[in-house]
Amino acid sequence: MDPETYGEISVIFSWFAIFNVVLAYGMETAFFRFFNKYPDKGNVISTSLISLLMSSLIFFGAAFLFKGTFAAFIDVQESLIIYIILILVLDALAIVPFAWIRANERPLRYSIVKVTSVAINLLLNIFFLTLLPGLAENGQSFWAALYKPDFQIEYVFIANVISSGAAFLWVSGIYFDTKYKFDKGLWKEMLKYSMPIMVAGLAFTVNEVFDRILLDRLLPEEIAKAEIGKYSACYKLAVFMTLFGTAFRLGVEPFFFSHADSENPQKTYAQITNYFVIMGSLIFLGVMVFIDPLKKLLVRDSAFWEALDVVPIILLASFCLGIYHNLSVWYKVTDRTKFGAYISSVGAIITLAINISLIPKIGYMASALATLAAYATMMVLSYHFGKKYYPVPYNMRKIVFYFAVSLLFSILSFYVFNRNLIVGSILLFLFLGLVYKMEGDKLRSIFIKREN
Repeated sequence: MDPETYGEISVIFSWFAIFNVVLAYGMETAFFRFFNKYPDKGNVISTSLISLLMSSLIFFGAAFLFKGTFAAFIDVQESLIIYIILILVLDALAIVPFAWIRANERPLRYSIVKVTSVAINLLLNIFFLTLLPGLAENGQSFWAALYKPDFQIEYVFIANVISSGAAFLWVSGIYFDTKYKFDKGLWKEMLKYSMPIMVAGLAFTVNEVFDRILLDRLLPEEIAKAEIGKYSACYKLAVFMTLFGTAFRLGVEPFFFSHADSENPQKTYAQITNYFVIMGSLIFLGVMVFIDPLKKLLVRDSAFWEALDVVPIILLASFCLGIYHNLSVWYKVTDRTKFGAYISSVGAIITLAINISLIPKIGYMASALATLAAYATMMVLSYHFGKKYYPVPYNMRKIVFYFAVSLLFSILSFYVFNRNLIVGSILLFLFLGLVYKMEGDKLRSIFIKREN
């Protein structure tokens, strides 16, 4: 699709992210905390399910009843609202089932469901946007009746409804297997824990996606959607860091809670963060080295490549965010979730200030810089407060070394040598050699233990 259409979809999905946080209201993290903390796990499951089921149904009824007002509020066509409501509710209802799978350390099942859902979404988008128009043009009556011209945006959301529905149905068994009991006292404790998480989530979402909404409101109307489309498409090239950070967080968050009461968990947390920085540094440098092949693979239309300069900034921002998530273990395991809200709010203020002041002057580059400034600040603040309330013996010399060398080599590859693939590959192998020299003994000991 053209940059303008892609930009319109990107703005709508930005609103999706915001409403997802509101409809979850921190219950996912609260579920992990209380599932590991309370002996009556069935009570935690049933109370969480009832809470999210009721809030989702209330939202569904209110949003459907006032769909015209809802559409005007997020500035979308009213014809799209039904799809949006369905996707939001289906995703909210799947929160506890997915959290339960993760809390019981069943990564294979979790991965299969998530990957299948994404595959369904992808295949349906390919069908609706590329195959169906051709089938309809061939004159086959069935496909011609199914196909509607200028229906690209609707097809994207239909695919999303089907994929979200499939994922929910796959994990919905917990709704039928649970013996329902609503513990009001437990629910209040969970809400007390989760509300700061929601505030932190909203602030984080402002950092992550609100820039598209601000670009839409602050840029001239005639160019806004196209500029957002270019920015969002090139933003997608940071997906490797985002996927790594998300997968790592999904796996390690239940681990943090389950090991919080073990002997000297801080040492384990420090080692985990060290390995995260090593892998993140490799991904950061690898994307910078191979950015030209990747842009042709993931963003094939050269009309979008104008925004390629945002990629190093967004990639570095995503790296900082991943480190922040690792550092944030201290306020989650000590029940000081309000600090998460404070830190994320500082990031949101930075995001809003930079975007509002600089978007009219430098466009989407302001959004990229704001994202980096926000996540870097959050990372530093979390480390600072963590040292005071829950000291973890991070090897800061190693962390800073890997981070700095990866950044230096990326700057040389992207800016100094103008994305030369040969020079970039040499720099990547040099970095791999450094990692092997410094971590080889530890890595060998880990694999030897596994073999034994």
